[in-house]
Amino acid sequence: MKSNNFMRKNFSSNTVWEDKFGYSRAVRVGNVIEVSGTTAVDGEVVIGKGNIYEQAKFIFGKIEKALAEAGAGMEDVVRTRMFVTDISLSEGVGRAHGEFFRDIKPAASMIEIKGLIHPDLLIEIEVTAIIDNGPAYRQAGN
Repeated sequence: MKSNNFMRKNFSSNTVWEDKFGYSRAVRVGNVIEVSGTTAVDGEVVIGKGNIYEQAKFIFGKIEKALAEAGAGMEDVVRTRMFVTDISLSEGVGRAHGEFFRDIKPAASMIEIKGLIHPDLLIEIEVTAIIDNGPAYRQAGN
């Protein structure tokens, strides 16, 4: 028997992949928001091809929009996970991360991986945010 005192809400960016692979852009349960791995794709176009800094900036912008839809902001991010295909490009990733989180300073990981779903993608990012209104979001209301 499932025992969950919190309301779950899924947020979609309406990409074909979400339905095809069975995931949501973000999921909020109580006061915790998890944003799925996000890449620098806008429709069918890879943004910042060959430039990890531009891809990371674009991704953080997409994440910011997903968080806003779920009732949070970048200041609520407590954890970032950055998956890069070439760790030697970490300086560009760090620069973009610093532009969004310089004063917030969430826990962060940068992990080199073999590849992503498209060869032009250099980075994928996911975040966890916690907001301070969990009890207000319980089963009874939003």
